Amino acid sequence: PHMIFAGPAGTGKTSTALIIAKNAIKKQNYYANVLELNASDTVRMDFVRSVIKSFVNQNLMLGDTTLKFVILDEADNIPTQVQQALRRIIEKTSSNVKFILLCNYINKIIDPIVSRCAVFRFTKLSKEKIIERLKFIVNKEKLQIPQPRENKLYNTLYFISGGDLRKAINTLQMSVSLELIGKLDSNEILKISGFLDEESLEKLMTAIKAKDIGEVKSLFDTFENLDSRNFIRQILERTNDLNIQPNDFNSLIAFMGDVDYRISQGADEKIQLIALIGQVIRYISS
Repeated sequence: PHMIFAGPAGTGKTSTALIIAKNAIKKQNYYANVLELNASDTVRMDFVRSVIKSFVNQNLMLGDTTLKFVILDEADNIPTQVQQALRRIIEKTSSNVKFILLCNYINKIIDPIVSRCAVFRFTKLSKEKIIERLKFIVNKEKLQIPQPRENKLYNTLYFISGGDLRKAINTLQMSVSLELIGKLDSNEILKISGFLDEESLEKLMTAIKAKDIGEVKSLFDTFENLDSRNFIRQILERTNDLNIQPNDFNSLIAFMGDVDYRISQGADEKIQLIALIGQVIRYISS
């Protein structure tokens, strides 16, 4: 059947699709019979009608039954109108051509395509799996990590990744390039990844618990290279330390979503994040 691989980034969707294609097609015929595309960059109406359609119909007139694969990465970024054209190609294609669509959000794929595919859902990788792979890479690359603080490094890399193996590997690579591995400076790794370092986060949490919005504003003046989504994630993970009632917590989650959306639409990041902290303080029970 045609297939849809849906799930968060860095969970192995593309790798799995390529493994399937490479196992099904002989090496010497691979590039002639596999079409790999990043849908968000290249798949437009004229592209579907020309490149994909011609690939699918290639050798059809000659009765060639060689297995072919069309692998579309980030298929959820294909406009709906283009998906309709793609659906018609999938409907009419011969049985030896298989489509594999990769996406983060399956709800953005139109139902007529979903109903024609076997759907496989990928989940975020566990902490154990990510750390296991990072240790494998460290061993293969012969990186020297001081033993006493090795666990802290791996825990930091996992936290930054959020279950995304690709992000964990990229952060490890960046840390090696900046010579942070030898120093084993987890705080610097956090900062270059757009997170608050541990000391700054603790100062902020102290100000939040004291309901001191003035101190919060002062602390924000010292924060550098802060990514709003990473910051929201850090605050969310620390809400367990605060005395917030369940109903208020639900409202806070909704407010976090609103803040994230407003920032994505161009609102001032600093103002929005301070407003978020103000809302957190508001919901702390006396």
